[in-house]
Amino acid sequence: MKTMAYETPEYHPAFEEYCETIFELAEDDVEVIQARVAERLSVSRPAVSEMIRKMEKNGLVQVEGGEIQLTEDGHGLASKVVRRHRLAERFLTDMLGLSWTQAHHEAGKWEHIISSDVEAALVRVLDDPTTCPHGNPIPGSSYQAPEEASVLQSVDTGDEFTIERIPEELEFSDGMLEFLESSSILPGNTGTVTARSPDGTTTIEIGGSTVGVSSFASARILVSAGAAQS
Repeated sequence: MKTMAYETPEYHPAFEEYCETIFELAEDDVEVIQARVAERLSVSRPAVSEMIRKMEKNGLVQVEGGEIQLTEDGHGLASKVVRRHRLAERFLTDMLGLSWTQAHHEAGKWEHIISSDVEAALVRVLDDPTTCPHGNPIPGSSYQAPEEASVLQSVDTGDEFTIERIPEELEFSDGMLEFLESSSILPGNTGTVTARSPDGTTTIEIGGSTVGVSSFASARILVSAGAAQS
C-alpha cells in the first residue's frame, strides 16, 4: 500500500483549493498566472491577487515574472489534496456508482476532510489505484505515464486510438463530463477517427456509436495510438 512521503501541516481550505488549482493548471500545461487561476475558481482577479500574497507570506507559492509556482510546502499540500480528491472520485464512481459529474463535485468537498486513516482505507478497498476515473494520475501512487501520448486532434483520419486521460481543464467545462461519459469517451476505450470537419470537430467511432468531439475537447483529450493492450 502506497503512502504519501511528504506530510503537510494543516491549512485553511482556501489555501488547499488554490494549491490544488495551481498544481492542476501546471499538470495540464496551462500557463499558471492569476487570470487562469481566477477563471478556474470563478473568482475575481483582485481576490486571487490578495490570496496569492497571503500564500507567499505562508511560504506556499512564489511568483516570478507573473508566473505562479508552488514551493516545496505548496507542492506537498497540493499533492495531498489532489491525491484525496482523486481517490474520492474513484471510490464514488467505482464503489457507489455515481456519475463522473456527481463524483467530481462530491470529491471537491471530501478532499478537505479526508483523514490519513480514511485515505489509507480508500487505498486498501480500491486496491491501490493509480488514476482517477478520468485517467489523471493519483499523486503518491505507482502511476506510469504511457510511453507515447498525443491529443485526439492529432490522430489521422482512419487511425485507431485508445483514450488515456481527460485533463482537469475539461472537467471544469460545463456539460463536458456528462458528454464524455455518455459518449463512452473513457480511459481504456478504443476508437477510430472517421472524419475531421473544417471547424475542427473530430468525428470518432467509439463504444458502438459515432460521436463528434469539439476542437476544444479534441485538442486536450490525451490518447495513445492503436487499440488498448489486453
